[in-house]
Amino acid sequence: MPEKIASAVLKAKQRRLRDGFASDFSLRIHRAISWLQGAEAAIERDDPDSAYICYWIAFNAVYVQYANLHEQFPERDFFKWYVDLICSLDRQGVVHDVIWRRFAQSIRTLLDNHFVFAAFWRHQHGNAGFEDWRQRFSRERRRIHKALGDQDTPTVLTVLFDRLYVLRNQLIHGGATWRGGVNREQVRDGVDILSFLIPHFVDVMMDNPACDWGRPPYPVVEG
Repeated sequence: MPEKIASAVLKAKQRRLRDGFASDFSLRIHRAISWLQGAEAAIERDDPDSAYICYWIAFNAVYVQYANLHEQFPERDFFKWYVDLICSLDRQGVVHDVIWRRFAQSIRTLLDNHFVFAAFWRHQHGNAGFEDWRQRFSRERRRIHKALGDQDTPTVLTVLFDRLYVLRNQLIHGGATWRGGVNREQVRDGVDILSFLIPHFVDVMMDNPACDWGRPPYPVVEG
């Protein structure tokens, strides 16, 4: 079973390797680790809502591109690009083990939950074209179950982050109550999953600094 990587371990590794990092890549790693530290502090004070938000910001730090924010490229395209790249570089198979062994049941439960399915909420808000959200959800479940049966890690991971993104929106956009009684299981499961995956993503990136990870959308600008 893979072990969780603490932010202090990642920080020590970054200090050893950072002289060989390009500036944009170094900035991504530095920012991501800072938010992982924030997530760990939130877990220590039993604040899963804040931990979830910090983990998601750490994820944004490592993958978001300029085009995400300024050229209106679909968010899902960048999820898929990043997930495919991480999976191809994950030579120790940690992502595979996290999905298929450590959190298999939690991930299945999350993927089968329509309250973190974007089309459900679009229908709730009366958006035209989403009256068939149940059929969409059923089709998506069939696709997920096939991917689960095939142990197709990149596909499962992409759909998983689609669901986690809906949960992220609920928290970030004030669609949930801090420490509220609703959606507690999803938030805690999300924190558990992200606490393993995001630090590992950062670790994989530091092992592969020569890959093109893209330019951060908000680089440091003097003056």
